[in-house]
Amino acid sequence: MRFKGLDLNLLIALDVLLELRSVSRTAERLNMSQPAVSAALGRLRQYFNDEILLTIGRRMIPTAYAEALWPMVRELLANAEALIDTSGGFDPATSQRRFRINASDYVIAVLIAPLLHRIQAHAPHVSIDIGPTGALSMAEFEAGEVDVIISPEEYRSPIHPARLLFEERHVVVGWCGNPALASPISIDRFLELGHIAVSIGSGREMSFAERHLSPYRDRRRIEVFSPSFSSVPVMLQHTHRVAVLQQRLADTFRDAFSLQAQPLPFQMPPLREIAQVHSARANDAGISWLLDELLLVARESNGGNRSTQRQIQRG
Repeated sequence: MRFKGLDLNLLIALDVLLELRSVSRTAERLNMSQPAVSAALGRLRQYFNDEILLTIGRRMIPTAYAEALWPMVRELLANAEALIDTSGGFDPATSQRRFRINASDYVIAVLIAPLLHRIQAHAPHVSIDIGPTGALSMAEFEAGEVDVIISPEEYRSPIHPARLLFEERHVVVGWCGNPALASPISIDRFLELGHIAVSIGSGREMSFAERHLSPYRDRRRIEVFSPSFSSVPVMLQHTHRVAVLQQRLADTFRDAFSLQAQPLPFQMPPLREIAQVHSARANDAGISWLLDELLLVARESNGGNRSTQRQIQRG
């Protein structure tokens, strides 16, 4: 297929070449031979009258012109993929589509895991590719490489549609043998105890809870920093430390790790988890189905969440 003299298949090769900056790795990714990729690069250079990639030492560096082209190429490919995905409708019972979801380990535990149970029953051939959140995640989303990104509402991109999945309260969590949590805890007692805090990613970004705990920074005894939410419950076992965790996560791991929870001794706003899709895929029938499934799982898990609230209120 040619458009104004350009073989449109070359745009796929251009996208991967600019991502990997290697002819050999591009050939491997596209299941092509290295001579075929080299020939594609030559045709791209001829069409755009630009070197596209310059060989400097043992590295290939994109030209300034290629760097300017790349966002447009990615947007074009994302729109083309969205057109293909939406053109024939979506039947979950027969579809073999792979969806990419970027989410935190907390969301994976409380939402994606139950989603997989539903998918196994209702969409047995659909597969899910789960990626992490963070700055790179948003870049992938903007490039159209991610179908759904799930994150706190404060990270919402204003130019893409979003749906609220659920609101979440936080609780103080500890091992069931921790006497400090045998009844609701005061703020002074809370601050006296050793804490496990969560800082996320290579940049050690503070979690939602940690940001709201910042007024107590000088008085808290943070004894352990964890890189993930789901690793906290196992580290609480057989200790007198506590952590502030999402209520759904505490409920998910309560029995497996012998946890107990009490209400927070201070005010914290609810965490609002949203799902965003790229505006180019807003009418994608498959993604609409996936969002509906996520909302169903979120509503079902809220029943268990209310049960935990009642247990906490009873002390």
